Amino acid sequence: MTEQKQLTIGWKEWGALPELGIDHIHMKTDTGAKTSAIHTVDYALYEKHNEEWVRFVVAPIQDDDDTTVECHLPVQDKRTVTNSGGIKSHRIVVETLLQIGNSQRRIELTLACRRKMKFRMLLGRQAMSDILVKPDKAHLIKSKPLS
Repeated sequence: MTEQKQLTIGWKEWGALPELGIDHIHMKTDTGAKTSAIHTVDYALYEKHNEEWVRFVVAPIQDDDDTTVECHLPVQDKRTVTNSGGIKSHRIVVETLLQIGNSQRRIELTLACRRKMKFRMLLGRQAMSDILVKPDKAHLIKSKPLS
């Protein structure tokens, strides 16, 4: 019987969000954050099939708010999130597929303005279940193009 090697990532990695049409996004891993977050420049709630949905615009490239991707997903939750500075904000939570290398998993993402942050996506600990994080390493995963 072959034992599958545990996915090991560094403090920053490249990933993809294929259901959102984002094939490359630079992520900072943050074991102190419960939920992952993505830089969203605009969003609007609407109803579809008696469910609450959100249309949101992501700017996935660092220091580039002109390159955007419009996304539509059902709202999973609305939460109050406290950042590392103790500031609380209300956020929309969606669920999508994350790909890191050959690994894929469903994750929750909060929609947030991360314009002043170095990384457009923060990978929180809920998304890192069964992943080993080496905080002294970076870019341990070879970026795999989506097929």
